[in-house]
Amino acid sequence: MELIIISGRSGSGKSVALRVLEDLGYYCVDNIPVNLLPSLVRSVSESYDKIAVSIDVRNLPKQQQEFNDILEYLPGFANPILFYLDSDDQTLIKRFSETRRLHPLSINNLPLDLAIKEEKQLLDVLITSADVFIDTTDLSVHQLAESIRERILGKKDKQLIITFLSFGFKHGMPKDADYVFDARFLPNPHWEPELKPLTGLDQPVQEYLAGHSIVQKFTWQIQTFVQTWLPHLERNNRSYLTIAIGCTGGQHRSVYLAQTIGESFQRSHPNVQIRHREQNN
Repeated sequence: MELIIISGRSGSGKSVALRVLEDLGYYCVDNIPVNLLPSLVRSVSESYDKIAVSIDVRNLPKQQQEFNDILEYLPGFANPILFYLDSDDQTLIKRFSETRRLHPLSINNLPLDLAIKEEKQLLDVLITSADVFIDTTDLSVHQLAESIRERILGKKDKQLIITFLSFGFKHGMPKDADYVFDARFLPNPHWEPELKPLTGLDQPVQEYLAGHSIVQKFTWQIQTFVQTWLPHLERNNRSYLTIAIGCTGGQHRSVYLAQTIGESFQRSHPNVQIRHREQNN
């Protein structure tokens, strides 16, 4: 039996994830007390072979060992996978302000910013046990839904989904990256007046960068690195691999590299995605 546990800080997208799993045929239960999880699995196991539950901070044991003990009581046929969703503090504050929802810990008269920080401390019991971590800070509802869907289907079909992600270091590193390459040492189109307003998706920028041997060498080295270790990663039963490439602002060099390298892998691998984080903001 497949058992997926969805948790994370309030406002990080747990409800979206649970809706996606319901669409994929999972029997879903929202906000279940953790100590009832073994009983739930036993009671529905005859009718369902895929279960998904969400857990929030109000229904967690306070000790790591207590959480581990509850998982030990699960039937032997259940294979739990814990998804942990999170966003940075400012994004969570913005989401609660926009929806005007009350934070679960605000019932203790905590201001929103302190409730968000307190929640993270209380959820440490889960973070250390998470099998999959998804940073939803820069993801729209649709992007998060697609990310959940890809990870579930990729795991089921035993197909590795590869994402080439461009980003800007000044906006923070992506938390869900498996490998990060720093392109800030390469020639910067930002300093060329006619190229500054463009991006790495525009032909003039692409021609500028492709004309530098150091860019060509760096592109080749990233491609070689991924090609060398990809078979080993696939044999390790991974379902999702994110190769992040960053430059200063995430507009020119990283976009060019992620696009160029991603397109080269799309010709030989069926599940390759290309995302430009700063272009989607």
